[in-house]
Amino acid sequence: METLQSPSIDPGQFKKFASEIKFVIGRPLAEEVRSWARRNMMADPHGLGSDQDAYTITTLYLDTADFDVLSRTGSFARGKYRIRRYGSSSVVFLERKMKSRGLVCKKRSQVELAEIARLARPEAERGWAGYWFHRRILARRLRPVCQISYSRTARMGMTETGPIRLTLDDAVRAVPVEGFAFDSRHHPVPLSEDRIVLELKYRGEVPALFQGFMEEYSLNPRNSSKYRSAGKALNLGQLGGVAGDGAIGFPAGGAPCLIF
Repeated sequence: METLQSPSIDPGQFKKFASEIKFVIGRPLAEEVRSWARRNMMADPHGLGSDQDAYTITTLYLDTADFDVLSRTGSFARGKYRIRRYGSSSVVFLERKMKSRGLVCKKRSQVELAEIARLARPEAERGWAGYWFHRRILARRLRPVCQISYSRTARMGMTETGPIRLTLDDAVRAVPVEGFAFDSRHHPVPLSEDRIVLELKYRGEVPALFQGFMEEYSLNPRNSSKYRSAGKALNLGQLGGVAGDGAIGFPAGGAPCLIF
């Protein structure tokens, strides 16, 4: 049975703040991490599969005609607007993700999959759950430019400061899109190959469990981004075809990377 809710540390449509650290690691290490997480953390309540911790994510990323988000131009550098779908669910999440003072701030609303066609209209409709999102993308002149999908393993836990999550994103791939619709026809371009994205999410200080975990596996975060990697691979905007700063990959020496 497919999940109909966002498997998030912060469910709901209001603004939520949390800290997150992401890395890019090789497949052998990812398997060790997966085993560690299954020993030390609970399965995601929305997860599927034999370990009840797996699902797929497909996201439409929005940008301007000049790719200001990709280029991190002015205020566009601080946030992303996207439409996210979990598995083959009939609902999607309209999401704004921003970084403020080192914290991640998310606002999201759930709507029916068929309703995202409303976002192509020239005016936002009051009373609709996606009204705030539609207003913002109209004001910022945003439209879908690419679709990124991947397979995720998610584990959860609880600390004194609140819930924590560990996720592993595998088989990251992208395809260019036009219009407010998910694409299942075109063959996507692989972005990660044998590299897996690892994310740690928590509130407040880094939990002792995660501190020990990062020390045990010698994890050192650095800058990277799925969307910038997609921009390079799909030849989007002025960063297309250029080894742009922050794409998914290993820096010199093979150290893992932080993804904003």
